[in-house]
Amino acid sequence: MENRLIGNRIRAARLAKGMNQEQLGEKLDVSFQAVSSWETGKFIPDAEHLPELSRVLDLSLDGLFAEEDHDWTLKPVNFDYEHMYTFVKGRAQMLHMPQSLAVLDRLRAAHGGQKRKSRYGFETTYMVHPLTMACHALAMELRDDDVIAACLAHDMIEDSDMKPDDLPVGERVREAVRLMSRNTYARNDPDREEKYYANIRKNRLACLVKCLDRVNNLAGMADGFSRRKMVSYTEETDRYYPELLAVIKKVPEWNNAWWLLRYQMTMLLETFKRML
Repeated sequence: MENRLIGNRIRAARLAKGMNQEQLGEKLDVSFQAVSSWETGKFIPDAEHLPELSRVLDLSLDGLFAEEDHDWTLKPVNFDYEHMYTFVKGRAQMLHMPQSLAVLDRLRAAHGGQKRKSRYGFETTYMVHPLTMACHALAMELRDDDVIAACLAHDMIEDSDMKPDDLPVGERVREAVRLMSRNTYARNDPDREEKYYANIRKNRLACLVKCLDRVNNLAGMADGFSRRKMVSYTEETDRYYPELLAVIKKVPEWNNAWWLLRYQMTMLLETFKRML
């Protein structure tokens, strides 16, 4: 492989991080001249610098040493939220889902000013996330008002100033949303993550909606997450979600949904493990 191709990738990753050559050199404990020599293709980084270079620039070694570049045309990974809103509302009306309709009416107030972040300029309203989950659930023939309402409301407590009692839903949905809201758990608790998932496992509705949430986030994480965040997210999913899926499997009316969620999550996880 040409050293210049590697150098171009280092330079592009450095600029994406907003660093100059001297700043990158300081982080790697090398001179800016060394960084310059890498970027011009005169030399390539020594093996001892590669792990830290990968970490600092959020650049995989596979990506750094790939034999060729691909000039992909990137497209948005999120679909039109207005179309999804209309679809979900129409289905909720047809299937007589009063909680889901009530939550839809609060969706813009709760999430309308928030953005679904993108590393590639494709930012959109955060509403696309709960709406995608609701569409996913409906596509799997989950026609329970509690399920669709919980999908739509699952981030309302965590991402807005709403309290559980503010949600226009019944106690079953309210409790599931409360359990899925990380801000209801003390930030300084060293066992926060374990308690979070242990409590979710006690509530089958929370398990189902959390798995729908995770599949949607996994599918879009390459657009919005850094490489480091993708690695930690993959590890977290691999660790905690098999037990959540096991709870879903025990609910007869959710058996098809369990199979599809397990399949989707497994395929996404194994793809990312190989890529990362």
